[in-house]
Amino acid sequence: MEGNRHHFRRRIRSVTETAKVTRAMEMIASARMRRARQRALDARPYAMSLSELMGRVIGETRMSGGAPWLRRQEVGRVLVVHLSTDKGLCGGLNAGLNHALGQFIADQPVPVDVVTVGRKGREFVVRTRLNLVAQFSGLGDSPGIADIRPLCRLVTDMFSRGETDLVYLYYPRFVSVTVQRPTVERLLPVEKVVSESSVHRDFVCEPDVNRVLDALLARYVEASIYHACLELVASEYSARMVAMHDATNSASEMAEDMTTEMNKLRQAAVTEEVCEVSSGAEALTRGGVNG
Repeated sequence: MEGNRHHFRRRIRSVTETAKVTRAMEMIASARMRRARQRALDARPYAMSLSELMGRVIGETRMSGGAPWLRRQEVGRVLVVHLSTDKGLCGGLNAGLNHALGQFIADQPVPVDVVTVGRKGREFVVRTRLNLVAQFSGLGDSPGIADIRPLCRLVTDMFSRGETDLVYLYYPRFVSVTVQRPTVERLLPVEKVVSESSVHRDFVCEPDVNRVLDALLARYVEASIYHACLELVASEYSARMVAMHDATNSASEMAEDMTTEMNKLRQAAVTEEVCEVSSGAEALTRGGVNG
């Protein structure tokens, strides 16, 4: 009996210490999530405006059909930039992203290459034997444009050289603290945006339209990937905060249940001892009477 109570005390101590750790991780994730969420929300208008500007310039400027940023006649290969976290302990965030990526690739009628950002996505791609062409990790909580520039250069070079015909971004979009939605967006080629007006307008570009669009394309790719990275960080800390909150509650409930069981064992031991004392006293009383 005593050995069982000692076992329960040891387990209760261990679970209580775990709850302290998960509560601390929840508080850290909460503080970082607020900053990451604000950065992601602040980046959305710029990324959307630049994407619309790029599409409108292409749609309303007379260019040759062979421009490298336009849609190819035939799609022979697809590239997916898959964003995931470097660390775990963030609930089902990475599992949902990886599952959605696998389904997306299975639905494609052409071969798909994958560039991963984050260790969890890379592990999934390697485990499922998908065609991994490059991997990036360690961008941190506050990635900058300089951190993602090698990734952006890789994507634009592969598209410009004709090594891929479609480029997609796969990342978790921050919706709320409890909802992070796996999102796929077409990055290249840029969607044309044509004005509702029937009058075709020519933009005046200096020095020329091709050089302007080359520079604009680089900024567009950087802004789109940077925005996706900010959404990833906000989603990661939101998911981790919720996961650590649930883990803390589960640990606390487990400790309470084990405390109840230990108290029952203690009560049973006390009852048994009382019965033994009572039985001994009664035996002594009967022996005295018989004597």
